[in-house]
Amino acid sequence: MNVIEKLRERIRQKGLGNLFKAFWKRYVFFHWELLWMERDLVSPVPPHKLRPYSGLRKVDITPENATAFAKHFGDRVGTMAELAADGHTGHMYLDEHDDAVGFIWASTRNYHDRHYYGCWFPVKPGEFFEFGGEMIRTYFGTSLSVDVQIELWETMAAKGCNKVVDVCETHNIPALKLHIRMGYQEQGRVTHVYGFFGGRWRFFRETRYQGSRLDPLRKPGRPVVVSAAV
Repeated sequence: MNVIEKLRERIRQKGLGNLFKAFWKRYVFFHWELLWMERDLVSPVPPHKLRPYSGLRKVDITPENATAFAKHFGDRVGTMAELAADGHTGHMYLDEHDDAVGFIWASTRNYHDRHYYGCWFPVKPGEFFEFGGEMIRTYFGTSLSVDVQIELWETMAAKGCNKVVDVCETHNIPALKLHIRMGYQEQGRVTHVYGFFGGRWRFFRETRYQGSRLDPLRKPGRPVVVSAAV
């Protein structure tokens, strides 16, 4: 299939308007909104109906064992080693072949995300910034998404933290719903990331809002979880 045929097929599948929007966001301009959320480390997680899993073990990420990401996250091996060398706390979950199938990170100091967003995320005393949580598709819809967070919270609580903060892209609906499931509360602020020409130029600002931007995603009848004091 030549270039013209590929382009015609993409237009047929997505439509000319959607194709143009995708091109614009990738090569000309994009705007991401990162919603700030927080949670204490002791309130119980609401019940869920996620599928169980088995056969995984949690390992602390180090510069030496970051090669475990090679199979499923090959482009992230260097990044994982850098984050560990910088002193951040990382957990990875290994299968029976010692390949990493999921991971999550925490920082107790102001975090500069030089690998993706390009901006700084401030962290206050007693807090830790949770970032980089990801797993392979095999474990989508399983309780691994809950366990990786709870086990990280327990680790950071032992280090003296009493609150987790993080950000979530407003267009990532599954991740926003996961935050609702885990009992996170909105902080009422948004970090904006503006990218020009494929992200070569980036600008950042923060805004505030009133009310909730998560309420439209809540299931009818599901109570709002209020964070308890630590």
